[in-house]
Order: sequence, then C-alpha cells, then structure tokens
Amino acid sequence: MANNSPRIVQIVQPGPMTLVQDRGRFGFQKLGVSVSGAVDIDSFDFGNLLVGNDPDAACLEVLLGGLEIEFLDDSVIAVTGAESDVTIDGVTISLGVSYFIHSDARLKLGMATDGLRTYIAIAGGIDIPQTLGSRSTHFASKIGGVDGRSLVAGDVLSLGEPSTLAASGLLLEGESTSSPSGEISVRIMLGPQDDEFSDTGIESLLNSSYVVSDQSNRQGLRLEGPVIESKSGRYDIVSDAVVNGSIQVPGDGKPIILLADRQTIGGYAKIATIATVDMPKLGQAAPGTNITFTEITVEESQELLAARSERFKPDNLAGIVEEVSLKVDGDDIVVGVAKSGESALAAVDGKTYPITVDEYTPAE
Repeated sequence: MANNSPRIVQIVQPGPMTLVQDRGRFGFQKLGVSVSGAVDIDSFDFGNLLVGNDPDAACLEVLLGGLEIEFLDDSVIAVTGAESDVTIDGVTISLGVSYFIHSDARLKLGMATDGLRTYIAIAGGIDIPQTLGSRSTHFASKIGGVDGRSLVAGDVLSLGEPSTLAASGLLLEGESTSSPSGEISVRIMLGPQDDEFSDTGIESLLNSSYVVSDQSNRQGLRLEGPVIESKSGRYDIVSDAVVNGSIQVPGDGKPIILLADRQTIGGYAKIATIATVDMPKLGQAAPGTNITFTEITVEESQELLAARSERFKPDNLAGIVEEVSLKVDGDDIVVGVAKSGESALAAVDGKTYPITVDEYTPAE
C-alpha cells in the first residue's frame, strides 16, 4: 500500500459531531490543559489494532452516526463502537472487521441504534498537525483536531503511511463490539474523599440505580437518582486534581462521572473513582442508561487492567476468510468467501472486500 503522494479522505456528511481523536494530550494538566482523547478507548484501540496502526494513531470519533466519507485513495479501514448500519458503496459491512476499500468509495454510517460513539480507524491514521503532542480535539477550548472543531462537509484529511501490519479480513478473536443496552454495571474504588460522606450516602451510591442525564457530554456524565448525603451537608472542598473516572458530588447530591474532556481540577468532593477497565462502557452510555456501582479494591482494578492489556495484541488477530488458490486463464489467484454477522466478504489476492450475495433456486 506504499504511495508517494498524499493519501486523503473527504468528509461528505459529518453527522451531529465527528471529531479527530487519539489517546489524549498528556503532560499539560498542570497548565490547565485537558487530556481529551477517545472516550471509548476500547473501541479506539480495537480499530487501530485491526488496521495495523500505532496505538496512538488518530481516528474519527462519530457521535450518534450519520457520517459519510469518501476515500480518494485505496485504504484499509475498520469500524468499531456503537451499533449502526454501516455500508461501503451501499454494501453492508460488520463492526470489528478490517476491510480493503477502493479509491472513490464511500463509507456511510446510519444513526446509532445502541451506544453513542462509533470509531473509524484507517490504516496510517489521520495525519494532521499535533497540538501539544496530540491530534485530539478538545472542543471546549478549541484546540487540536481540525481548528479545534468538529468536522464539516468538505473537510479533507490527510492519512499517514500504513504500516506493514495493515491487512484486511481480520478480526480479534473473542472480541465483541456490542454497546450498552439500557443498563450497565461499573466497578469503583471509594475515595479519595469518601470520608466526606455519611454511611447513608455511601450506601446510596452502592445500592441504587442512577440514570444518565441528557445534560451529559464528553466532559462528564450527569446522573439522576438518590441524593448522596455528605456528613456536613457541604460538598465543596479545596480544589484538587481530578482524573478520568472521578465521581464528583456537587451541591445537589447527584453524582457526576468525569470523562475524557474533564477539567484538570475540581472543587467538589470525589466519593469514588471508576475502574479504568470499565470507562469504555461509560463512553457508550446514552441518556436514559441505568448505571449501578460495585466496590472493588485498587489491587483488583490493577489486575483487571493488566488482563485487558493482553486482549489488544496483534497475536490475537485472526483471518476471517479461508482462502484457496485457483488458476484462472493461466494465472494463479487466491480467493475465498465468508460471512460475518449480516455481511458477506470476499478475498481476492490478499484483499478482503464486502460483497452482496443474491440467493436463487435453479429451475428443476
């Protein structure tokens, strides 16, 4: 796939919000700069792995779907995250599979039917200038990405050079791209300011169901549900650092879970912190999703994270199409077909494409 000329894609329709994101902007929180980055890091990592990218290569993060993009060069792509109808030139493709896509082809996302965010990974990654060491878009401060904004129709994005690992027809064995379906359970560690809350308040957090509010965004999930009682009746503290997954409790006693675009410090007591491995679930939690909390230890969270790191490795990838060698008009070609979910695939000489299949019964 080597090509000396710039490889590009063009945004035809951006959907409600499409952002360029990588793993985030680290090392600047002391200056008040948000980390940002992909909200559902599992789907982000999954997509980059499928197309042979570096783990920090920039992808497209699409809120709610509705994206249409045109590829002006041959590429290898993968779509992960929220469930929706996805097509290449009108042919259905599956989430969690890498595909070869020809120049001038168009990829379309329908609106999300489960989950919030879809990730489009392209071999070579989105190759735009970095801001403070990252290509991530922080929408509120208008930095990173493309002029710090969501993408619009007509935007043209350069792509990096694909790695030697870029290949189509791959999936990650045992991995699912399924999103939350109305209710999720997340694991938490109490603290760092759980001593600011009464026993009743902590019991409310651990034994109640909370609902994601429509006031949520990339900065955090606002939750509706039982009030979390503080010991003093006050919830403010001397401002200190917050992290991805901090659960703040403001003056109304309703928890807020901080996400990728969080501020760097906060003046509300933090009753608990979400285990890192469960943060991707929250990146897909649409308004109305029910959330329950289960307490674990820091050591258990670390063990879960170590196990998670073993999942996203190239050795766990497998080819989806079993190919056979044929001779056609004197030429040797390698072909194969397979089915993945509702989509069909065909491989020709190492490139896997989505195809449509028409079934018919011959006349007797």
